[in-house]
Amino acid sequence: MKIEEAIKQKKFNNSQERAWVNLIYTYNQLSGQLEELFKRFDLTHQQYNVLRILRGRHPESACCGAIKEVMIDKNPDLTRLCDRLLSKGLVDRFVNEENRRQVNVGITEKGLKLLDEMEPFMKENNKIAENLTEEEANTLSDLLDKLRG
Repeated sequence: MKIEEAIKQKKFNNSQERAWVNLIYTYNQLSGQLEELFKRFDLTHQQYNVLRILRGRHPESACCGAIKEVMIDKNPDLTRLCDRLLSKGLVDRFVNEENRRQVNVGITEKGLKLLDEMEPFMKENNKIAENLTEEEANTLSDLLDKLRG
């Protein structure tokens, strides 16, 4: 469906405005779908992102700064977010042996199992991208990279 039909607006000031509105509308639609998926597993998208990052580093742990550096959403209070994951048994905390002032976080077996359980649902959710050819997906990614500068 064209953005004009979706938001019932016939005209935009220019192509850039149309693209911007389309990007925001699409983000909100996709974000809402993901939010529903994460609710089923009692997670937020930021918590999922931290678990995904830690799974990629497993069996090693990571300090909060290193996690935040690669997060998709860099706004959350990572300490509080990790506290919630810790209370759910999905992560562990350790004092960094090389720098005793630093605390590292690592994913637990329970956290790994949760991500494994979520994987089929994530794949199903990501099927929307199959509407794009390989070339279109690469072009879209290149254009989004260009937008970010």
